[in-house]
Amino acid sequence: MAVLAPERTAAEPPAGPPPARRRWPLPRPRVDRVPPLPGDARLSWLLTGLLGLLTLVSRLVGISYPRTLLFDEAYYPPEAWDLLTWGHEYNRGYTFIVHPPLGKWLIASGEQLFGYTSLGWRFPSAVAGAVTVVVLVRLARRLTGSTLLGLVAGLLLALDGFAFTVSRIGLLDVFLQVFVVSAVACLVVDRERVRARVRAHLPVPATGFRLGPRGWRIAAGLLFGCACAVKWSGLYFLAFAAVLSLFWDRAAWREAGVPNPTATTLRRSLPGATWALAAVPVLTYLASFTGWFLGETAQGRWWAQRNPETAFPWVPDALRSWWHMHAEWWTFHNGLSTPHPWESGPWTWLVNGRPILLWNPQGLTDAAGDQVIRYILMVGTPTLWLAFAPALAWTAWRVVARRDPVAILVAVMVAAGWGTWFLNPERTMFVFYMAPVLPFFVLAVVLVLQDALGRQGAPPWRRSAGLAAVSGYVAVVAGTFVFLHPVLAGLPLSHAEWVARMWFPSWF
Repeated sequence: MAVLAPERTAAEPPAGPPPARRRWPLPRPRVDRVPPLPGDARLSWLLTGLLGLLTLVSRLVGISYPRTLLFDEAYYPPEAWDLLTWGHEYNRGYTFIVHPPLGKWLIASGEQLFGYTSLGWRFPSAVAGAVTVVVLVRLARRLTGSTLLGLVAGLLLALDGFAFTVSRIGLLDVFLQVFVVSAVACLVVDRERVRARVRAHLPVPATGFRLGPRGWRIAAGLLFGCACAVKWSGLYFLAFAAVLSLFWDRAAWREAGVPNPTATTLRRSLPGATWALAAVPVLTYLASFTGWFLGETAQGRWWAQRNPETAFPWVPDALRSWWHMHAEWWTFHNGLSTPHPWESGPWTWLVNGRPILLWNPQGLTDAAGDQVIRYILMVGTPTLWLAFAPALAWTAWRVVARRDPVAILVAVMVAAGWGTWFLNPERTMFVFYMAPVLPFFVLAVVLVLQDALGRQGAPPWRRSAGLAAVSGYVAVVAGTFVFLHPVLAGLPLSHAEWVARMWFPSWF
């Protein structure tokens, strides 16, 4: 039987002891929690796999055209063939190798399957592009708690003209992309596992407790090491993500009621993070140079023997030669300022200010003698890329107003993959440097679409209107991609058809 207590006046003190402090979770207003995963695991995997397969097919159709080397394919497929032949890039005396070997090993895997042909050196890029779409679907689904939004993220990436072309050329950046996105996805899973472990041990001791093995974080370190072994720009993603992972651990301890979450993080998380996100990437990077260390004719392999009077003579010759080669690479990259007709600065990338012309043969005609144009332009789908800047502003608003952890992740990765290019504005740069950060710009757009869709429990008319808006936007992006597809794949066009697809003067 319920008993009604008499009303208490404002002057009367509350009866009994004060209520106990809630230990989990601490109230934090205006914070959007990461939502739980939906319960459609099998269906979501089926749809993800189907989208990945369709993406792969779209990249492979006509990928052999043209059969000649395009743009920087002049460097990487020949160096990949050297790896197959010698186990290292052969130093002919007239080439200067400036990137680690892992990306070229991946290109070499296609050459091993299909020979030294355009299909051989481009096939691995198509696979990497399709895998990126699959990983992005799963990452977006986990971050938003929506299979629909996860599929939207993957579909937008699959329908992007830049992602399409970078997956059909034998460059290194698509491999950097897949390793970075996969590593971040592993760290997100690690964050959720850590939070679950902390919840399972409530109430938590004042100094925390050992979190045990963290395989997902070690996997992230391995993948970040692979990213750095493709291109050094992967190091920025590693550094930013490592710091963010420690802040995630601190947030878990704080919300568990630990009195000093910073000290607890330094004690319980920093040693493991040092191993997983520092030692493992370094060891992975070193392992990628195995062929170089074993090679007799690798570039710079015997520099230390020819220059014995150097600092730290007690360091083994192979390591001193390896370090000297890296110093030369650093000088090259930091001082690269040679003008190029298709170079562009990072401030122009978000608006397709200067894409890259990959192929434009002259003198082609049809049977009637009319001009035929076969143009391959590395350009993003404009209806997607022009949304990046507004989406980035919306992400910043979600960070400030809601302290949204998903928006914070997107903002940190965009800072790592786009903002860091502003550190050396005099350097010669190209739009394909956007490849590893592109999926996070897509996630920023998905955050906007998430708010347009509306929350679960909203009135039916609101959800219906939001779904119509999201579907309409995806349809516009798809239509734009289909229209531009001929100038992305080098399909034959008349002059009038080609001009209709050249939307801006900077595309010529």
